[in-house]
Amino acid sequence: MESKAKIKQGSIDIIRMSLKNNIRQYTMFIALIGIMIIFSLLSDVFFTPRNLSMLFLQTAHIAILACGVVLVIVAGHIDLSIGAVVGLTGAITAILQAKLGLGVFPAVLLTIGFGALIGLWQGYWVAYREVPAFIVTLAGMMIFNGLLLGVSNGETIATSSFFNKIGQDYIPTLFVENNPKDMLPHDTTIIIMGLVIIGYLFLEIRKRKERKKYDFDILPMNLFVLKVGLVIVLIASIFIILSLYLGIPYSILLLMGIGGLYTYLTNKTTFGRHVYAIGGNKEAAKLSGIDIKKRTLWIFISSGILGAIGGMVYTARVGSAAASAGQGMELDVIAAAIIGGTSTLGGEGTIVGAIIGALVMSTLNNGMLLLDVGVTQRLIVKGLVLLLAVWVDISSRKKSS
Repeated sequence: MESKAKIKQGSIDIIRMSLKNNIRQYTMFIALIGIMIIFSLLSDVFFTPRNLSMLFLQTAHIAILACGVVLVIVAGHIDLSIGAVVGLTGAITAILQAKLGLGVFPAVLLTIGFGALIGLWQGYWVAYREVPAFIVTLAGMMIFNGLLLGVSNGETIATSSFFNKIGQDYIPTLFVENNPKDMLPHDTTIIIMGLVIIGYLFLEIRKRKERKKYDFDILPMNLFVLKVGLVIVLIASIFIILSLYLGIPYSILLLMGIGGLYTYLTNKTTFGRHVYAIGGNKEAAKLSGIDIKKRTLWIFISSGILGAIGGMVYTARVGSAAASAGQGMELDVIAAAIIGGTSTLGGEGTIVGAIIGALVMSTLNNGMLLLDVGVTQRLIVKGLVLLLAVWVDISSRKKSS
């Protein structure tokens, strides 16, 4: 009886510690579910496969951009230029195709290279000239908006239908043609769902074995099975909804790849550990031998590259580049990262959290549009949600300390 009581108490302590350490992520996740339930009750259209598929399409570019901004904020900096980078890189890829006659793939590669140069420029001033990132990226926002007006001449530049597939089209079926009217599932999406679930199970089991090997605390088997089961249900729900419309959009497939890469980068590499160390305690990181300048430079190069990719995805989704593209987008991107659990004080944040945060922002936009809520009210609601997220961040840090 005594051993059972100890096991039970140990399980409660592990759960309590997990809740304490991940309060922002859990709060955000619960908020997302709550927002979706509210909109589904207020609108019959919200939970239809077509609308949810559109919702994921609208989320893709914000989530891609947020993956890069997470590293910037975790390291204790900020990037206010990301919206201007989206507009400028979108215009560049459109001009390379429409006016210079380049193919889609060379244009995409050159645009990514240009994004890297933008990151190199801003990272140099922050890392090696020690100008605060707030000032550097604020100046960058002005410079890149000016360049956007210059290269586009204020015109709207249409992009090719092949390029637009990146932001508008869906992966093809393998065996049976998908028919949304008959609610016939998209076979490729179902196959990818199975692979994702198998991959998730493999990673969770391996992580549990590693923790057990080194005598770290682990959840009891029944709670572990419950946790894994809930996550699998969530993954399956998302993929099944997508499969009942037209399947997985190319932009979401790209997001999955970038999200997986950056999750590995932040969790399993020396670079990722250094980024968190810099944001957690810069002086301690310096004393431990971390090359802070070099790491900071690469953080901004990463943000520039993802800014270019996000810019191309956004341009492909709307089908054209315009001088007004990307204006105000940095607010949604930074809000997505913070709502997703990235601390404004640095040192904490996850890629998965940022993607969920982007989904929260897109869900709010989508739901309020369906309910015909005005622009004024939408901005107020998003501002209040951001304020609440920062309050939860600060409150949880005070409790931890």
